[in-house]
Amino acid sequence: MDTPLPQLLADLGAQLVESSITERGFTGYISREGGRLLLAMRPGQPRAEREMLARAMIGRALRVPMPELPEPYQLSDLADL
Repeated sequence: MDTPLPQLLADLGAQLVESSITERGFTGYISREGGRLLLAMRPGQPRAEREMLARAMIGRALRVPMPELPEPYQLSDLADL
């Protein structure tokens, strides 16, 4: 998971788009669209935050063991609710 994010997305056939949700507490979400991963991230998000969260979401979606995110970040699986 240390591959540069644009290359990781390309290798996985995933796409990262700007979300229309701009609330500060929102960081992003990931979904499967037509068999491929779509990451929607908050506009204006700091690069380091975006990198960390995109990788964490991809890892969760692919069921790859990942380290815990630092506070205050957490991932929620809405499909499980």
